Amino acid sequence: MIVGVPKETLPGERRVGLSPAGAAELVEQGTRVVVESGAGNGAQFSDRDYEEAGAQIILSHEEAFQRADMVCKIGRVRDEELSLLREGHILASFQHLITAPQSLLKALLQRRVTAIAYEQIEEPDGGHPVLRPTSQIAGKMVPQLAGRLLERGRGTLLVGIPGIPPADVVILGAGTLGYHAARAVRGVGAMVYVIERRRRLEELDRLFGGTVVTALATRSNIEKFVRFADVLIGAVLVPTGRAPVLVTREMVRTMAPGAVIMDFAIDSGGCIETSRPTPSEEYTYMEEGVWHFCMPNVSSLVARTASHALTNAALPYLKALTEQGLTESLRTMPDLASGVPVHAGRVTQEYLAREHVFEYSPLERLL
Repeated sequence: MIVGVPKETLPGERRVGLSPAGAAELVEQGTRVVVESGAGNGAQFSDRDYEEAGAQIILSHEEAFQRADMVCKIGRVRDEELSLLREGHILASFQHLITAPQSLLKALLQRRVTAIAYEQIEEPDGGHPVLRPTSQIAGKMVPQLAGRLLERGRGTLLVGIPGIPPADVVILGAGTLGYHAARAVRGVGAMVYVIERRRRLEELDRLFGGTVVTALATRSNIEKFVRFADVLIGAVLVPTGRAPVLVTREMVRTMAPGAVIMDFAIDSGGCIETSRPTPSEEYTYMEEGVWHFCMPNVSSLVARTASHALTNAALPYLKALTEQGLTESLRTMPDLASGVPVHAGRVTQEYLAREHVFEYSPLERLL
């Protein structure tokens, strides 16, 4: 199997689908790795780094697809890349097909491509091993991002000073991203409020030793906490569907002028009604008097760390695919199989077929 690593073409995306260290691991087991020249530049990996890892540098974007059996990317393929796909291609990346246009999904089906959605690979305990590190990074970055946005908006110091209280940070959801955001923000001294479902509340109280305010995720609680939030963080994860809209436009209108919303669920449609993807690399806009930050690839801001982390998490699956082949890997690794939304011209996940109005075919029937 030949693994291709193309340069990302999405504006602002600086991560790369496979680090030099990951390439070396694949090469060591006998896999051929081809890397588009400059693919690692955004993460400060040079072509020389890949060559020293045993990979071959190729000069065109087209070659990275056409010479590969498996393409390792960060995001799903873009419209201009669809013509580069062929039957049997394996696409390993963050796919988020639930929010993709139906035309893209149709193209993947027509070309009989197998898509491996990193965000949907799920372990028996419900964890998402490849998504986890990017969520951790995004959560840990909240203090520095929120601090700068508050400067632009409320003019409030996130951590406060003696005699002046710190900012109030409200977090919707306490999965990996929400938990690490709460930990990071509490660590710098801001006031933290976490809204979650009942089964998680006692665990959060224990983890934070009572230093974080927790509340049950009811509509009335969300309305109350949104009203006084200086920073509102959407950290709702629904890997197999659209994010639920928990905060309405009417709720946003009750926030103080210049307050900040950071919707990290934007990849799945966003959990705040006023959130939307933004074409600008700044990823911010003002709506209802509130600053919005809706960046779908936050960890790209620390591209080198994120590329290392993603490779480390995905490598066990990539090695299995290159050693055992696609069919055997999907048969023997249920966690990998859970992350396959499209295979052999069929939609293999029921929620996706329902959303885009396609026929649903369970993956096990196609193997």
